[in-house]
Amino acid sequence: MIEADGLVKTYSVGGSTIRALDGVSLRVEAGEMAAVTGPSGSGKSTLMHILGCLDSPDAGRYVLAGDDVSKLSKDRLAAIRNRRIGFVFQTFNLLARTSALENVEMPLLYAGDRHARDRAREALRLVGLEDRMRHEPSQLSGGQRQRVAIARAVVTDPAIVLADEPTGNLDTKTGDEILSIFEALNSQGRTIIIVTHEPDVARHCRRQIAMRDGRIVDGG
Repeated sequence: MIEADGLVKTYSVGGSTIRALDGVSLRVEAGEMAAVTGPSGSGKSTLMHILGCLDSPDAGRYVLAGDDVSKLSKDRLAAIRNRRIGFVFQTFNLLARTSALENVEMPLLYAGDRHARDRAREALRLVGLEDRMRHEPSQLSGGQRQRVAIARAVVTDPAIVLADEPTGNLDTKTGDEILSIFEALNSQGRTIIIVTHEPDVARHCRRQIAMRDGRIVDGG
């Protein structure tokens, strides 16, 4: 599913060059559930952005489901991202004053899907929010907002779900409930990659990939 070889990504900050990724090579098979761990500044979020086709490496090769996406244009990356990848973020990234149902159906509306409303309802049922479809984010708890975000991530039926610190804003019990949803999605065949600095979260994944100073130091 994912093959990365020698990924390099650098940033210029205050006149200095930061090597966020320093020759990262990685394989993730279809159907895996993996955690990418490491302290702040280890490069794990930069790696997620590249794996999710949100950014391109400065050097190295990235093959996603057989397609070399390393050098594609932003438009081509966006097309691949929208078809194959779902994203879940720590801050939920939901639209305010917009119902849960409308938040979830939005990716389908952009794609011109005539069955967007029905598919969005089904995605919300999948995460246990069939009774909160008409609620706006401000009317939902943190855990419920993250469930909406997960429903939005999977409504397009992506093969891969990337989650960046998905339990970071949640208490332990609610976080465990969210991780159980990811485990259920994985049992259905989806590839799940969770970026986290929390060991308790990483332990929910069968594979743990540790990063430090822009390199994979274990589990790659």
